[in-house]
Amino acid sequence: MAAKITGDTDEAIAEINIVPFVDIILVILIIFMVTAPVILKPSINVNLPKAGSGDNTSPSELTIGIDAQGGITLNGKPSSKEEVKSFTEELVSKSPDAQAIISADKEVSHGTVISVIDTVKSSGVKKFAITIDKKK
Repeated sequence: MAAKITGDTDEAIAEINIVPFVDIILVILIIFMVTAPVILKPSINVNLPKAGSGDNTSPSELTIGIDAQGGITLNGKPSSKEEVKSFTEELVSKSPDAQAIISADKEVSHGTVISVIDTVKSSGVKKFAITIDKKK
């Protein structure tokens, strides 16, 4: 509250105006809501196959992508099978129950996908998931 007209100025102002604080917090919240999807999911463009059945999987430290030309990405970075194998072996030594999530373009040959799965499983990963787009 502002100073009183009566001239009694002995009282201290004991109220805090919280409106500017709320405005600042709302602006910060909007900034996080807009930037979070961009930050959380860097990915390559993979045209996933569609399927009617599929379950949600938990996020993983090991995500492998295979693009239409057969190029491999490990956690969003271009990679080779040897790099995938060494990273997977290191990850399994730290956490034996690690899960791999494999995203393959629908144009990739079945043999390429099986080769990547074999590389991951031979490195010690016991659980893996293949990503799909749900049919509507």
